[in-house]
Amino acid sequence: MPDQGPNGRDKEAAALVAALPRGDTIAAPYELYDRLRPFGPVYGYRDYPPGTVPEADDPVTAWVLLDYEHVSAAARDHRTFSSRDPLQEQSSAPTLMLVNHDNPEHDRLRGIVNLAFSRRRIEELEPWVAGIVADMVTPLRGEVEVMEALSARIPARIMVGLLGLPESIVDRFRHWATAFMLSADLSPADREASNAELVGYFIETVGDLDRRLKAGEEVPDSLITALLKAEMEGEKLTLDEVIRFCITLVVAGAETTTFLLGNLLHNLAAMPDVRAQLAADRSLVGAFIDESLRHGGPPQRLFRIATQDVEIGGRRIKEGDWVALFFAAANHDPAMFPAPEVFDITRPNLNKQLTFGVGIHHCLGSALARMEGKALIEAMLDRMDDISLGSEAPVPQRASLLNHGFDRLSLRFTSHRQGEAA
Repeated sequence: MPDQGPNGRDKEAAALVAALPRGDTIAAPYELYDRLRPFGPVYGYRDYPPGTVPEADDPVTAWVLLDYEHVSAAARDHRTFSSRDPLQEQSSAPTLMLVNHDNPEHDRLRGIVNLAFSRRRIEELEPWVAGIVADMVTPLRGEVEVMEALSARIPARIMVGLLGLPESIVDRFRHWATAFMLSADLSPADREASNAELVGYFIETVGDLDRRLKAGEEVPDSLITALLKAEMEGEKLTLDEVIRFCITLVVAGAETTTFLLGNLLHNLAAMPDVRAQLAADRSLVGAFIDESLRHGGPPQRLFRIATQDVEIGGRRIKEGDWVALFFAAANHDPAMFPAPEVFDITRPNLNKQLTFGVGIHHCLGSALARMEGKALIEAMLDRMDDISLGSEAPVPQRASLLNHGFDRLSLRFTSHRQGEAA
């Protein structure tokens, strides 16, 4: 373990690092990032990668990177900072997260997956996504807890439809995702059981579709069948890889988007001036989403492992050291985003925010997440005269720094159709 000495400055840094995984920090992390930034990079952050089981597994101990320059450079340098996660590979629900693969395997997998999860397939979903969201928004009246009613159900319904699965599975999607991504406070036994159920479901479902395809049966088009059929230069995904990619879509696609949609709704309700700007000029919706991603994006950090000795910010990171890239802290670095605490949709460099990652590991599902966010904002602007915070104070997620958002968010809606809230 790197030794920085026992002086007071090092003790202060150690105390701040120790506070990173605590519930109060997870709920409101940005002040601590600001206090810790002058010490970075700093070693000693202990936390859990996704797919591990707190209390049953040991946390990793990692370097903390907070500055935009450091985080961006490390995220782009996939040769020096490996994305392979040996703990996740041994977990009770191994996924095919492309962010956890290095080249050449990453490019092989992404190339094949892109054939199925293509831009064209996603773009063709837009009217369908807008319809689902509009149907869910239209009946809202009065005070509604939106994390359950909207934010969790929209991405689950869309992912279920995309995978060609029965809608009856929607509620299980949310449970599986929060258990795997550590966003729910569960016992180790309950988390293990949820992971096992998730894996078992897709082993059975994908295996059955694979057998039917090989038997020459006609199978309805879906992302699962597209993944099973996708072939690039004679290479196909194995059955196990398709199963693990489906698990990835549940735990990463549904969970992160759930928190993103909740944050977008909170911003609409809490910022009436910004909402009025969007109502007057719908072309600003994209900037609103980008600034929401920068200002309070769900993914706070991801882990990497150094493949060689490297110096960052005057610190020597050794081969084999874990490194935590705090994308959310980089998005609040005043050197890149002046007055970062201010929500400003007119920032000229919003395309520099790092929430969806950069380089070869840029989030594969970012276009779908943005599409869902845009559909939700448009539906709210089309159908609601007013959106405001409800009588119950928002309850932030406090279980894991993997995602930043709300466990509960009550909003009050006044609909065009009713003229007043119920």
